[in-house]
Amino acid sequence: AMAAAVEELSQVPDVEIDGGGVFKYVLVRVRAAGGPGKDVVRGHGWAEYHADIYERTAQQLAQRGLECECLGGGRLSHRPEERRIHVYGYSVGFGRADHSVTTEKLKAKYPDYEITWADEGY
Repeated sequence: AMAAAVEELSQVPDVEIDGGGVFKYVLVRVRAAGGPGKDVVRGHGWAEYHADIYERTAQQLAQRGLECECLGGGRLSHRPEERRIHVYGYSVGFGRADHSVTTEKLKAKYPDYEITWADEGY
């Protein structure tokens, strides 16, 4: 069962964000029960609250037998025409995500982008 869970974990995308715009994001630690974990970024414009994104993510992961916890949130400004993403702000409910971790994840997914982050802003 452990190997299957680790396999499921490896198939969870590190980054799923909208193709453009300004929207909320959460940083989520996903783990196979009792096993290794990894951090993933989820950001969507449909979400009114950070919890909306986290709850949907947790639900999807639970269906794959994975557990998760929210490490914090913020906002993303994604400007595809300029190939830029800026990470900033925080979540009232979950606190501020470690934007440097988020930035590294985004750089891996968008290697040709300029990706910046700042701790200010809401």
